[in-house]
Order: sequence, then structure tokens, then C-alpha cells
Amino acid sequence: MNALLALSRGIDRVNALIGRAVMWLILAAILVSAANATVRKVFDISSNAWLELQWYLFGAAFLFAAAYTLQRNEHIRIDIVSNHLPKGLRHAIEIFGHLCMLIPFCLLMLWETWPTVLQSYEIGETSSNYGGLLIWPGKSFIVIGFALLFVQGISELIKRIAIIAGILPETLHSHHTPLPVE
Repeated sequence: MNALLALSRGIDRVNALIGRAVMWLILAAILVSAANATVRKVFDISSNAWLELQWYLFGAAFLFAAAYTLQRNEHIRIDIVSNHLPKGLRHAIEIFGHLCMLIPFCLLMLWETWPTVLQSYEIGETSSNYGGLLIWPGKSFIVIGFALLFVQGISELIKRIAIIAGILPETLHSHHTPLPVE
């Protein structure tokens, strides 16, 4: 179990680093949006590439932050019900959810999106809008986002099993926190 917990710590470190870095993509999207709107209103010119860049930045931020959100236990759940359940049942529901829903869904998304990204890259697919951007980078964000979410799901599964086994302590919150770096 120590090797699995070490793997979990590594996954947590990588996703925490990515999650904190991704926060800057929101600022970049806002700046691109403001600049694009200003240029359009002041100079009466516009660029589809800048508009699409704004969409790419927001999409990347949303997809890349999903794993960080799961790690921080900020994902959506029905806390009003969950908080009234015994801890053991909550952990069992989390394990069930990760094993039967999150991990299979991430694998399905990776399986279904990877060929599309590869094909888009191979043909050099570009936006149908005049002056638009390449499409494959935006499509690759989907693959990267679900890959990060998949490995974070594995990390969360490891931690839940360790909590149930008594290897990791239950935290003060209604959830566990990322493992400390040793």
C-alpha cells in the first residue's frame, strides 16, 4: 500500500501544480476578451483567431482544472444528503462512484476522443471561420483534461481505500486532503 500511496502523492503533486498554473489561463482569457472587445469597438476591426483563442483558453482552464477540483474535493455532490450518512457509507459511495462511474467515463472519453485528435492533427484541421485557429490543440485539451481526471480518480480511490483500511487518518473535514509530501 505504501507504493500506491507514493503514487497517489505524485499524482496529487502534478495535478496541484497544473491546477494552480491553470488559474492563469482564466486571466489570459479575460485579457484576450477585453483586448478583442476594445479593438473591435475602438478600431472597428475584429479577428476570429483572437475570439477562438479566448475559447481555447477557457476550455483548457475548465478541462485541466477538473482534476484539481476533484483533488480539492470541490466537485459537485449532494452534501445535504452525504453529510447525514455514516463515514463508512460515504467512503463506500465514493469508491463506488470512482470505480463504476468516474474512471470508466474517463476511459471512454479518452478512447473516443483520441482518434479524433490524431486525425485532426494529421490533416492540419483548421477552423471553418476566416482567420481561425488550428482545431487539434483545442481537441487535445479534451484528451489531456480527461487523462488528468482519470489519474486523479485513481489517486482518490487509493486514498479512500487507505482511509477505510485505517492507514490514512480521517481529516477534520468531510473529505480527505491531498497527501503531504514526504
